[in-house]
Amino acid sequence: VQLVESGGGLVQAGGSLRLSCAASGRTFSSYAMGWFRKAPGKERELVAAISPSGTSLYYADSVKGRFAFSRVDAENTVYLQMNSLKPEDTAVYYCAAVISGNFYYTPRLSAEYASWGRGTQVTVSS
Repeated sequence: VQLVESGGGLVQAGGSLRLSCAASGRTFSSYAMGWFRKAPGKERELVAAISPSGTSLYYADSVKGRFAFSRVDAENTVYLQMNSLKPEDTAVYYCAAVISGNFYYTPRLSAEYASWGRGTQVTVSS
């Protein structure tokens, strides 16, 4: 599957952005999806993951209560709504996907994902 992210940009602290990840292919509903981010000088980290069914979600502690991950299978698209943004959220955000027969699978490790987008830059100014 090919993934294309969009929606990044520059926003002031406290603001919001919505990232989108559009996927190619006809079996999108079978994919577990994840959002990762990588800030300069830091390791890539998982921000959120969603199962193929959309009923299982995982959020990193640093974004719980501020970010919301959703999927619209009819659009082959997942969304990451980011609210109350902080300067420490500044990073390149990557969408990732892996096909799975487990409807509740929310992969946590980057090695579990098979496909990656090119990323979109999010910059939060203080």
